[in-house]
Amino acid sequence: MIFIADLHSLTTRQEPSLLQARVLELAACVLAAGLDPARAVLFVQSAVPRHAELCWLLTCLATHARLAHLPQYKEKAATMKEVPLGLLLYPVLQAADVLLYGGTHVPVGADQLQHLQVAGALARTFAHRYGRAFPAPRALLADDGSDRLRSLRDPNKKMSKSDTDPKSRILLTDPDDIIELKIRKAVTDFTPQVTFDPETRPGVSNLVSIHCLAEDKLPEEVVQEAEGLTTAQYKRVVAAALQRALAPVRARAADLRARPNYLRDVLRHGAARARVRADAVYERAAALAGLR
Repeated sequence: MIFIADLHSLTTRQEPSLLQARVLELAACVLAAGLDPARAVLFVQSAVPRHAELCWLLTCLATHARLAHLPQYKEKAATMKEVPLGLLLYPVLQAADVLLYGGTHVPVGADQLQHLQVAGALARTFAHRYGRAFPAPRALLADDGSDRLRSLRDPNKKMSKSDTDPKSRILLTDPDDIIELKIRKAVTDFTPQVTFDPETRPGVSNLVSIHCLAEDKLPEEVVQEAEGLTTAQYKRVVAAALQRALAPVRARAADLRARPNYLRDVLRHGAARARVRADAVYERAAALAGLR
């Protein structure tokens, strides 16, 4: 089950006239990256109303104290004058996203582990109060470093689509000149050699991690190949590797963007399949809670 989280996106300000175009853009990128809609269910979150309905059931079991102490909430709330309630409830909607489909193994980044723990805790609380409706979800952590990519502008932060600086991240659809610019401007340090030490050299180590993903190599291989290069020279190597890796994805995405009706059909079909499963799980939970 793969969905485009348009409900989650509303916790930050969105331009309504652009949101649907962004949904189709993301669908094109996901399919271009290799998702097969015949084998996986791809849909838009808001097209399955049970996400919001289950979120409310779980919200009634969640506590402000637990949610307000989550590191991601505290970090983001600290930058806001007025904190939207949706930001506080973000992990509860995430829990609904997982539990609604009986999720048992959930691919997450290390920064989302606590949110998955919230989902597990809510499943247990629901079972204690009403009866068992959901299995306990477990985390599936990537072992290729893809969940640990850092911001190109501040390697002490993760690479994120929500970062206000567009130079902080690489997009699947970035053209070659933008890839070259972003990598060239990536923050490193004053040591010219290329090494892999995420603790003391997060910037250059981030470039090594990106290079490894682009060419399916291990850090030690990449570092050995970069022996004798300065970090400035190595940035050109990383940019070229990314350009080669992303060129076919970018081409497929462009082809899919030119077929918006196909993208809408994929999303509609996925939502129909998702609703069947979501309805069954939600109806059981609603019955246990006395709503049926």
